[in-house]
Amino acid sequence: MRLLSVRLSALGDVIHAIPAVIGLTTAGEVSWIVEAAYAEMVQIVAGVTPIPVRLKRWSVREIVGAWRGVRGFDVAVDFQGNIKSAAVTQASGAPARYGFDRDAVREGPAAWFYTKRVAIDRTRHVVDWNRDLAAAVTGYRLPATGNWSDYPADPEHKLDALRNRIVLLPGAGRPEKHWPLERFRELVGRHSDAVVAWGPGERDLAAGIGGTLAPPTNLRELAFLLRHARVVVGGDTGPLHLAAALGTKVIGLYGPTDPRRNGPYGQIDSTIDHYRSSRSMHTIEAGQVMRKIDEVMG
Repeated sequence: MRLLSVRLSALGDVIHAIPAVIGLTTAGEVSWIVEAAYAEMVQIVAGVTPIPVRLKRWSVREIVGAWRGVRGFDVAVDFQGNIKSAAVTQASGAPARYGFDRDAVREGPAAWFYTKRVAIDRTRHVVDWNRDLAAAVTGYRLPATGNWSDYPADPEHKLDALRNRIVLLPGAGRPEKHWPLERFRELVGRHSDAVVAWGPGERDLAAGIGGTLAPPTNLRELAFLLRHARVVVGGDTGPLHLAAALGTKVIGLYGPTDPRRNGPYGQIDSTIDHYRSSRSMHTIEAGQVMRKIDEVMG
């Protein structure tokens, strides 16, 4: 049986889908349509065939290319739940198309595209949502796994000197997920050897914190840095979830999002949760984070 996994982006969401996609491999040959930036990661970690696309651009060329790449599957499973991903699921022509029921999809009309709508417990973590969706296809639920040991790489050895440091992640996909820079500066004041990691468009943000600025990294190099960190501190962002998946100790800072659903999987107890109070990152004090760092590092 040929199965198509649909989870296009973003980094943290793709990481959260990996255990479920690995579960699908027990039912047949799995391909995964995903944004090109994450194609190598899902191939190595999940052991599936990636179909890389760039659908964020929504060009005619990319849409036609994606449509051609997803034809000929028996089953399609949409782990994303919005209209774009549901349309890809429909375009596959798969006779069986699985997705979340209307209460769980991100965009209600997405559910119209599925032949099988799966109800899940929305109080649980999104990793478990995805695993339950995969279990609806396979008939059983596997433990959360991933072959992360083969993924990190630093071929030029430019990160060797940054091992065993506290790594700070000031960036986030949305402004409301940012922790105030002056509080990151307080952390650097206590931990002067902390390393500040950054992604596209975040260099100035990272440089404003102080501490050691990490060099530019691709995704595998970032994984190397996070894998060898002593502890990683950041908000609800893809690199935090990558660090948790790699087995590194993390401290997640949560205000506008619920760590019970989107926290670092397996390390929810290491989050500082203001979702149930202010829902603001601004109420998380530096002292609170410093105490958590001491606790996590033992």
